[in-house]
Amino acid sequence: MWPLNLPEVQDLIRRAVQEDLCLGDPTTDCLVPPDLRGEGIIFAKKEGVLCGVEVALAVFRQIDPQVQGAIRAWDGERLRPGQKILEVRGAVASLLKGERTALNFLQHLSGIATGTAQLVEAVRGTRAVIVDTRKTIPGLRLLEKYAVRIGGGRNHRMNLGDGILIKDNHLAVLRSQGLTVRDAVQRARRYAPHTLRVEVEVTTLEEVQEALEAGADLILLDNMSLEEMRQAVRLVNGRALLEASGGITLETVRAVAETGVDIISSGALTHSAKALDISMDIAVAPGPTPH
Repeated sequence: MWPLNLPEVQDLIRRAVQEDLCLGDPTTDCLVPPDLRGEGIIFAKKEGVLCGVEVALAVFRQIDPQVQGAIRAWDGERLRPGQKILEVRGAVASLLKGERTALNFLQHLSGIATGTAQLVEAVRGTRAVIVDTRKTIPGLRLLEKYAVRIGGGRNHRMNLGDGILIKDNHLAVLRSQGLTVRDAVQRARRYAPHTLRVEVEVTTLEEVQEALEAGADLILLDNMSLEEMRQAVRLVNGRALLEASGGITLETVRAVAETGVDIISSGALTHSAKALDISMDIAVAPGPTPH
């Protein structure tokens, strides 16, 4: 489902507008006549993958339902500098009040989509797929993970209930009770709903073997060297999915994919996305000079 239709996203847009307009906009109210009409043109200043155009339009309509919009580029399009993305028409005051919030959404989501597309392109021709993590800005997860999909990536867990992922701190707690990786996977298998897959994070080849023998569906190779990943691929031999994670960059992702892992996860896709440079110009409609 396109997330704009979800109540959580509608609420997020309302709260984002309220955050900026909680005390009004005295600058615009003092300087711009309320009946002055015009057009705002949002355009790309850099190359990248567009994401969030309908969110941006929803921001203006949240401020003023009378604002009219014309979408000139759609999510997933590869933008060129100067390309028009969105035209909005209506009260100039409304356009000014929505400008920053609309651009914040557009720049951030397009940055995520662009970064994801770069990683996806870098591993093209291998078996590896690029996925995100739960390292998202609180409250923005639905939109950020949508942006990853727009960039050609896939989503890891949307929330803690989406699957079982036994992480290092889970294992630390269990080890304090004398339990091993094998014990952790077996316990999860015993008590988890049958519909959930079990994944476990490991740091050594010995733990890979334990996880495999215990019946893990997925094994997360945490910060392993390329040679260790290759050995893990040979050891597992297709009996579980292998996910590589930790320090993945555009410069290293191809080499990681060529080890034969199935999944490459990157928290940086969302938590460190570089905003795409997008801007807005406003033009006043011809008419009498306001007094």
